[in-house]
Amino acid sequence: MTQDQKFYLTKDGLEKMKREYKTLKELKAVKINGESPRILYSEDLNPEYLTFQEGMNLLETRLVEIENILKNVELIKVPPGDKQKIINLGATVLVEIDGQKDEFTLVGSLEANPSAGKISNESPVGKALLGRRAGEEVLISSPVQTIYKIKKIKYRIS
Repeated sequence: MTQDQKFYLTKDGLEKMKREYKTLKELKAVKINGESPRILYSEDLNPEYLTFQEGMNLLETRLVEIENILKNVELIKVPPGDKQKIINLGATVLVEIDGQKDEFTLVGSLEANPSAGKISNESPVGKALLGRRAGEEVLISSPVQTIYKIKKIKYRIS
């Protein structure tokens, strides 16, 4: 994860990230104020101390990750009128694959969840669809070659 990397999030995704950050900051304060005095100053390296320290290290690592994301976030927005005919982040795309229809929304990698119909712009399918229009066919090679026929593009970002 580089410092200059952009993190693409929907408004909902950004709010979830901010909530997680706030919760982790509160948890860190509780752990430091509540648990650490008992075991932090122990002269023995006991298992309780090691477990506490490991937990604090994980918590601190996640806080730093979220701070980096929040500093480098780019909000996914609905594009202006004529640009809505082109697949970009935030587009909900209806495709046909071997006669079967499938619909998914193109999001940044942090919000990707294929089982919820959200695919990453960095996935093979996401990369191949970016910049395409309805009516186009896209050949995607990820283990097997598959043709995706783009049927419809719409934007409804929350």
